Amino acid sequence: MTPTTSLPKPPRPPARETTTAVADAAALYARAARHLAALDADWAGHVAAIGPCRHASRPARDPYEALVRAIAYQQLHARAGDAILGRLLALYPGQAFPAPRALLDTDPALQRACGFSAAKLATIRGIAQAALDGRIPTRDEALAMRDEDLIERLVTLRGVGRWTVEMLLIYTLERMDILPADDFGVREGYRRLKRLDKAPSPARMRAIGEAFRPYRTIAAWYLWRMPAVPALAAP
Repeated sequence: MTPTTSLPKPPRPPARETTTAVADAAALYARAARHLAALDADWAGHVAAIGPCRHASRPARDPYEALVRAIAYQQLHARAGDAILGRLLALYPGQAFPAPRALLDTDPALQRACGFSAAKLATIRGIAQAALDGRIPTRDEALAMRDEDLIERLVTLRGVGRWTVEMLLIYTLERMDILPADDFGVREGYRRLKRLDKAPSPARMRAIGEAFRPYRTIAAWYLWRMPAVPALAAP
């Protein structure tokens, strides 16, 4: 019987290092929550109602993978995105995530069958080509770049907008001062928080967000969790 071989597992960080990182994040989130709660009574009530921030980043991913995943989930409910991405990954058994060359060498018809629109697939394949061409920075390169510099560099890619790069900054590069003002959930959350007739425009939301510095990422996390106003019961 041929022995089964398995892919080597990445080394785990020392327990003390992991515990310290978690404690540092919790302390930062607590400072951010206090900063937001001090803005006004609306923020104070919302932060108290939601409780401690549980923002979860995914720093193990490189920018190429993060961008492909962001495009896959774009304008979809999480469950639909999970299904489509799962079918894509199933095309590459034995790989945690397909390398750019592997993705480009795959028949596009097989990838379309996963559930991607023609436009999304063109964007994803364009991201893979850009990674091979060196237009997408490595994780270490991206970590050394300023937020706006990275946004300006990546929005030149077909189908990649500011929101997509902001998700990369928030979840992969763990930047704590990013406010995705184009995000409907952020603007609608603020409308509900302040009981406005309509949500602020992206430009207005960016101006409002200056008060959230240097914790705009955490402000977005809380705004995404602003509940809808319950409908009044019928008489």
